[in-house]
Amino acid sequence: MEFFDFGTIFFLVAAVVIFFQLRNVLGRRTGNERPPFDPYTASRRKAADKSAEDNVVSLPRRKDAPEAAETYATIDAIAKPGTSVNKGLRAIKDADPSFDPSGFVEGAKMAYEMIVMAFADGDRKTLKNLLSRDVYEGFVSAIDEREKRSEKIESSFVGIDKAAIVGAEMKGTEAHVTLRIVSELISATRDNAGSVIDGDPETVAEVKDVWTFARDTRSGDPNWKLVATEAEE
Repeated sequence: MEFFDFGTIFFLVAAVVIFFQLRNVLGRRTGNERPPFDPYTASRRKAADKSAEDNVVSLPRRKDAPEAAETYATIDAIAKPGTSVNKGLRAIKDADPSFDPSGFVEGAKMAYEMIVMAFADGDRKTLKNLLSRDVYEGFVSAIDEREKRSEKIESSFVGIDKAAIVGAEMKGTEAHVTLRIVSELISATRDNAGSVIDGDPETVAEVKDVWTFARDTRSGDPNWKLVATEAEE
């Protein structure tokens, strides 16, 4: 104790007390403390983050394949992809997005029956609404000749067994679809004396036709018209 005077001891005690007080106020470092805030660094980081966001380019989602598959699904269901029929139907779909091949076939079947019966009955008005000019003139010419000979057709439509699209193409802005139709029909032609000169009024006959329908895809008229006919033997 001879080496320490009172003043020295006082300062030592004061230093120890101050140390413990600072420790209680500031706490201990645990390693999880946040770094001190640097306004310059923070502003630079914010600017860098914004620049990174500005430079982000949102790539378009690849929807081409799913959309194409959905667009042509009804076509692929009735015509094998890669075939000329499928390609033709796709071209028509591209020109007219409302085109539905299944709906077209159903409509063509109805038109087929109407045309067959209108021809048998000599109903020119109905035929004019369903046929192109060239086909209409051919049908009317046959009706005129039949009437000159005083012949009449007795016909009863039984039904359609098969109707399938066998051809499709775009000719300019005009869509053409060809169907092979197999139907059953009872038909007989009688002369002016009532005698049967063609067909059989008691027999159901199978009739095979290849008909082509067309419409201008630019037209607001949704109706198709018969533009070509061919009888299949």
